[in-house]
Amino acid sequence: MPTFVQIIEFIGTFAFAISGIRLASAKQFDWFGAYVVGLVTAIGGGTIRDLLLDVTPFWMTNPIYLVCSGLALFWVIFFGKYLIHLNNTFFVFDSIGLALFTVVGVGKTVGLGFPFWVAIIMGGITGAAGGVLRDVFINEIPLIFRKEIYAMACVIGGIAYWLCDLAGFTLIITQLISGGVVFIVRFLAVKYQICLPILKGE
Repeated sequence: MPTFVQIIEFIGTFAFAISGIRLASAKQFDWFGAYVVGLVTAIGGGTIRDLLLDVTPFWMTNPIYLVCSGLALFWVIFFGKYLIHLNNTFFVFDSIGLALFTVVGVGKTVGLGFPFWVAIIMGGITGAAGGVLRDVFINEIPLIFRKEIYAMACVIGGIAYWLCDLAGFTLIITQLISGGVVFIVRFLAVKYQICLPILKGE
């Protein structure tokens, strides 16, 4: 039976892959190109994290992540016209993936014995780096470099994970709270147009 963390990873993979494939379809990529964009969105952040932590990238030990991305492709193919009419589809799936992968990144780093400040950074990389690669692939300015709060939501969620751990909460409760914080911060930032100050040049 899959563990709770594995279930989170599967859901996050599916959600992130849909967000990438959805944007690729808007750019009129073919099926293979859309699958590649979705796959990179789903596994890119976790791959960078694992390489930095000096462990085998997670998708190389279990093909389910490649399968999840394939299922996401077919989901968009069969239900694409409904997704296109839902303007918030990309935001919802991207935010779910961001939250779930941040939790996985923090948890995996802590489990390998690294301090929490490293875990918070790795949580941000796990959550946001795949989106950066996605935006580069579709020739867009990466979302984390725009006004919207994106990677900072991962950092805040990582801090919430750390505080819950200090408070002695169970692992599942800690993961749920941390993921919820990431999603809520992202939702509130977009809804109320909260953003970081802009660095203005001359």
